[in-house]
Amino acid sequence: MSENFEIRNMNMKVGSTLKIKGKIASDADGFALNLGQGSSKLDLHFNPRFHENVIVCNSLDGSWGEEKRDGHLCFSPGSEVKFTVTFENDEFKVKLPDGHQLTFPNRMGHSHLSYLNVHGGLHVTSFKID
Repeated sequence: MSENFEIRNMNMKVGSTLKIKGKIASDADGFALNLGQGSSKLDLHFNPRFHENVIVCNSLDGSWGEEKRDGHLCFSPGSEVKFTVTFENDEFKVKLPDGHQLTFPNRMGHSHLSYLNVHGGLHVTSFKID
C-alpha cells in the first residue's frame, strides 16, 4: 500500500532543516519526498528508486527540470530511516541515514516553502522543522 503524507500550509524558511523519520515498506520499490509551493511547483523532488539503485532529485515548475542522479542509495525496503533536508538560499542539502550528503540547487530561488508531500513506500513516523 502506498503511503501519502501531505502538509499544505507549512512555514519552512531558508536556514531551516526538516528532519524526517519513517519506516520503508518491505515491498517498496522507492518513495518520494517533495518540497515546494504546491503539487505542481516543487523546489525539491527527492526520489530514492530501489529497482534502479539510484536517488533522483529534480524540480518541477510546470514541467520537470533536469534530473540529478546519485548512486549512493543507503535506503532499503523494510528499514527504519531518518534523514534531514536543509533548505539554503542556493541549495538543498540532504543528509542520508548513513551520513552521506547530497546537494541539489535551489533552482527557483524561493526563500519559503509551504508544501511537503511524502508518498510511495515510506511511512512517516515523525517530522520536525528546526
